[in-house]
Amino acid sequence: MATVTFDKATRIYPGSDKPAVDALDIEIADGEFLVLVGPSGCGKSTSLRMLAGLEDVNGGAIRIGDRDVTHLPPKDRDIAMVFQNYALYPHMTVADNMGFALKIAGVPKAEIRQKVEEAAKILDLTQYLDRKPKALSGGQRQRVAMGRAIVREPQVFLMDEPLSNLDAKLRVSTRTQIASLQRRLGITTVYVTHDQVEALTMGDRVAVLKDGLLQQVDTPRNMYDRPANLFVAGFIGSPAMNLIEVPITDGGVKFGNSVVPVQRDALSSTTDKTVTVGVRPEHFDVAGPESTQGVAVTVNVVEELGSDAYVYGTAEVGGEAKDLVVRVGGREVPEKGSRLHVVPRSGETHVFSTSTGERLSD
Repeated sequence: MATVTFDKATRIYPGSDKPAVDALDIEIADGEFLVLVGPSGCGKSTSLRMLAGLEDVNGGAIRIGDRDVTHLPPKDRDIAMVFQNYALYPHMTVADNMGFALKIAGVPKAEIRQKVEEAAKILDLTQYLDRKPKALSGGQRQRVAMGRAIVREPQVFLMDEPLSNLDAKLRVSTRTQIASLQRRLGITTVYVTHDQVEALTMGDRVAVLKDGLLQQVDTPRNMYDRPANLFVAGFIGSPAMNLIEVPITDGGVKFGNSVVPVQRDALSSTTDKTVTVGVRPEHFDVAGPESTQGVAVTVNVVEELGSDAYVYGTAEVGGEAKDLVVRVGGREVPEKGSRLHVVPRSGETHVFSTSTGERLSD
């Protein structure tokens, strides 16, 4: 197996002066599952294609293990890629599709058959080996594409949004299969997705990109608990974190009728008169109906999920109407049009600089 290193890797497309990927610096450990995530056009697929050798690298370097592969052709990099559209040969059987790369490499037929059967067993495809791709469902085709990558026994797996063509239920089960398969095989994997739930549930670490720049790379738990800036805070988490600009006051920040305590260091490190406070939907406490604490939220929509519910409402903060999302228990769902008073839970707030967007709180 191997480590993967992006060493200030940069890609500038012809005719553009703005890099699609700008000095990307990531070290991926041997056997690690790293997920690249971000909105469309952020450079995640370009980064993957640079690693695969499908895009030129205009600056910096890419290494697999100790080898500098920056300018090597794809066939010499010892990688296997799983594409979004499966890229299977329609006229070949599942077995032939899975063993095709080995056949081209001149591997003996008996050895190819053995490797294909082993991979088929892992992926629960044994009974489909003699079928053509058109006789398979989307999820089965995706597993064939995975099988084709597995039989190659590469140093690195690259996966470019492999689940985006599957329906919602199948995506959930297939992402579990891919994650557990990767743990079992122990092959270093770089996985691209725009779905942050997929990123958080699958990756050992997650790298968030925006406009070609790396925003943060961390474990899913740390990224959820300590986003590095406003972009990561708003992007990671479903529903997204509530981000509200509030005035600084003695002892903390003024949130409606309450003062929410915030570390002194966080406030002393900014010259702004306001800060942006982030609160996850599950970190609001709902005060009693008679309470005037916190901020009053008018309930617009309630999304009931059984075990709990999300209240989408409007609150007046600092003289402006703000949209807020609050998670409540499934048994205490408020009526549409009613009012709730909510207070951010102490110690669960995130403080960001309004001017730079960088995190201020520990």
